Amino acid sequence: MRRSIDDYPFTEADLPPGDDDDIMRIAWAVAISDDYDDAEPRVVLTVEEVGSPGAGLAAHLSAAMARRLRAALHDALREIGEDAGR
Repeated sequence: MRRSIDDYPFTEADLPPGDDDDIMRIAWAVAISDDYDDAEPRVVLTVEEVGSPGAGLAAHLSAAMARRLRAALHDALREIGEDAGR
């Protein structure tokens, strides 16, 4: 089983102001999958450079690793003064 949860196709409006030559245009997608030998479901985070489909990186995260990533994003939002949500 593989199911898409969310994806974000990068747009030019996502570029921060300034010299954008150093910033990669990255799209991301989140899915779930249990297509592994142990049949355990995992969160699949895929990041790809825009214009290079199929050449990206896919992280197959256990529940514990996905929670750690969620906590890191939560903390980063809080550090920059944004509402970190729940």
